[in-house]
Amino acid sequence: MLYREAGDFKKTYAEDSQTFPLKLDRWGYYIILAIAFLVVPFIINDYWASAVLIPFLIWSIASLGLNILTGYCGQVSLGTGGFMAVGAYASYKLMTSFPDLNVMIIVLLSGAITAGVGVIFGLPSLRIKGFYLAVATLAAQFFLVWLFNKVEWFYNYSASGQISAPTRSMFSYEITGPSATAEAKYLFSLVLVVGLAWVARNLTRGRIGRSWMAIRDMDIAAEIIGVNPLKTKLTAFAVSSFFIGVAGALFFAVYLGAVEVGEAFGIQKSFLVLFMVIIGGLGSIFGSFIGAAFLVLMPVLLKNIMVGQLGWPSDLAGHLELVIIGGLIMVTLVVEPHGIAQLWRITKQKLRLWPFPH
Repeated sequence: MLYREAGDFKKTYAEDSQTFPLKLDRWGYYIILAIAFLVVPFIINDYWASAVLIPFLIWSIASLGLNILTGYCGQVSLGTGGFMAVGAYASYKLMTSFPDLNVMIIVLLSGAITAGVGVIFGLPSLRIKGFYLAVATLAAQFFLVWLFNKVEWFYNYSASGQISAPTRSMFSYEITGPSATAEAKYLFSLVLVVGLAWVARNLTRGRIGRSWMAIRDMDIAAEIIGVNPLKTKLTAFAVSSFFIGVAGALFFAVYLGAVEVGEAFGIQKSFLVLFMVIIGGLGSIFGSFIGAAFLVLMPVLLKNIMVGQLGWPSDLAGHLELVIIGGLIMVTLVVEPHGIAQLWRITKQKLRLWPFPH
């Protein structure tokens, strides 16, 4: 069969514990990366970049960030949209205050600023958890949106209250601004996604990730065996907020170019990322990408089929999208709480043992 490990021997512990221990998985990963870097930039057009690829990459980073906090550390958060707004406004202030600063450094610094804000709003997790923590992070969502609306300094005293990304280049290619090409924006986002996914994978497989999962599974027992709940929870909030801040900076500067905080980073964005994590799979790096791909591609497919091909009203397609998402969330929570990623793991396990029962 296609999926076998016969002859794939491991001689060291490092080989056995690598991210893709099976040779077929590794080659599949390399092929996907080669296509993403060497093929897609030459065939991409503005429609695919703006409707599918760049939103998928940005939402994947946001989904990774929330999955670290909720899936790996067990801390429920409904403030993702607010933290994305922090990353967006931080990048705007950095771009306007330091015109010569590299755009990559701006995005990473925006993530670092968001990490600091995330730690502040993560302090209640030391006393409360579950539903009460969700309400506390929801309060952070509303407070941050209100703050960016009311304090004029954040949008440089603009009369409209809107922020626009100045033109910034990297290696002579414009990454932000009205004349930035789809290829440049796609490659810039792709590099960040690959780098942050590598960081997330290594963090979750190491000592820090094991501490997160110990707190998630049973915080009292984790504290008894030596896990510091203060350090562990705040670390999860910091890393998660860093990822989400980077996603917010990219969403503003690279994808949209101009935003107004109430419309771009409202509560619906927080729920959208949460749905990505639930459908894709809690506690799974792969699930973060699957959930983002599903919730980015499904609206595009529905609009192209229902509106473009069948001629249905566009609002009907939007309502059907909500129905499908709600139904999938209910089915996922009841049938397979670990999402599509777990179904993929089960499928691979059955393929490895087929045709023998287990």
